[in-house]
Amino acid sequence: MAVRSADQIGRTDVGPRPVPALTLTARTRAPSVVRRELDTGLTVVAVRKPRSPLVELRLRVPFAGSTPVHSARAEMLVATVLLGTGSRNREQVDAELALVGGHLDASVDPQRLMITGSVLSTGLPVLLDVLADCLTDPAYRRSDVLGERERLVEHLAIAATQPSSVAHRFLQQRRFGDHPAAWDMPEPELVARVGPAALRGLHSRAVLPRGSTLVLVGDLSPTRAIEAVGGALAGWTSDAEARTMSPPPAVRGTDLLAHHRDGAVQSQIRLSGAAVPRDDPAYPAHQLANLVYGGYFSSRLVENIREDKGYTYSARSSLEFWPRTAAVSVAFDTTTGSTAPALLEARYELGRISLLPPTAEEVDSARNYALGTLATSLSTQSGLASTLSMLAGAGLDQAWLRDHPGHLAAVTVDQVAAAAADMLAPASFTGVVVGDLVVLEPQLRGIGNVEFG
Repeated sequence: MAVRSADQIGRTDVGPRPVPALTLTARTRAPSVVRRELDTGLTVVAVRKPRSPLVELRLRVPFAGSTPVHSARAEMLVATVLLGTGSRNREQVDAELALVGGHLDASVDPQRLMITGSVLSTGLPVLLDVLADCLTDPAYRRSDVLGERERLVEHLAIAATQPSSVAHRFLQQRRFGDHPAAWDMPEPELVARVGPAALRGLHSRAVLPRGSTLVLVGDLSPTRAIEAVGGALAGWTSDAEARTMSPPPAVRGTDLLAHHRDGAVQSQIRLSGAAVPRDDPAYPAHQLANLVYGGYFSSRLVENIREDKGYTYSARSSLEFWPRTAAVSVAFDTTTGSTAPALLEARYELGRISLLPPTAEEVDSARNYALGTLATSLSTQSGLASTLSMLAGAGLDQAWLRDHPGHLAAVTVDQVAAAAADMLAPASFTGVVVGDLVVLEPQLRGIGNVEFG
């Protein structure tokens, strides 16, 4: 069967298929939000969105550390914090949540600890009671800690050997050195030394309400929900404030650093450059510039190294954010034989978009994609809760969410071109190449701007 191109699929015998314009209707705007800071310093954000009889919960606690040991303890803490309290064992926690159709999960990264959950709206008091118990009286029973520690050490040891994890670790080191932003994945040997006493100490020092944000979205009365949170979590108190990560150094343009993986049949290429944070007035233009370059399937990078040349199955560029700084990152894997040509083409597309303005059609396509994905993220209770929590971590609120679609709609082609020149110039990038350097080194030396470790 003949394979049709995207252009052929998008046309009929009488011309191009019509594409409906994505307009800024009420459906794409942010809903009304009630926000209140409690006496404990916890900020509560509540939104009524009654499409289903559920409530989504997101508790975001700033959780920065200053040593790799903190990273190891943090991973163990989120693995065990919900496994029981002084008055409930792990089976009782699970049973009480199951009876009201609820669940709680925990995760952590170098910036924050996140507890996520959902529950039938009638069961919100039970969910809040269990959450409060886990925050104020976590058990960290020895049997639970040792069992989770064994599982986590094994998981980390396996993950550390995966090519994508290896490439990401090298990229973080290249970008941030010994700054805590680089500690995405703790060392297994550090995790293996974490015990219950260390977890109890970390919890009392760092799991704090002041500076944290709790988001509730669903079939609820925002005012009554905030009052319920204030009552349930009244015992979660501290005079100290949750610790926010210090701004990492801005990503600087340097040569790529090549790392050897003996006998590798695939290479991992990771590039990164400085970008602007979400509260920068130029952010909407930078967001569209990233999309045109490599941020979605119709981007230039994907069209070049995936669709046209077949160097990779998946290529992407994305924006990452830390306190008061941001980065654009490019990631793709390719065969050893295609590594140098694929890297050359990725750099070529960076140079092309930073020197030559994108077309109006490219900008409009990226704009529609950005507006569409934003509308989709706000259309569900889960998506809206996660988006509001993410914004809270960046020091933003619902006003940004309300105004951003209009800012995207107002961006001009010239503004996108200026953003691309600022963000996507090849000389502004650093990165890593991970592969079999026995084969790759002569090719990479030929295209230049690559160091060999």
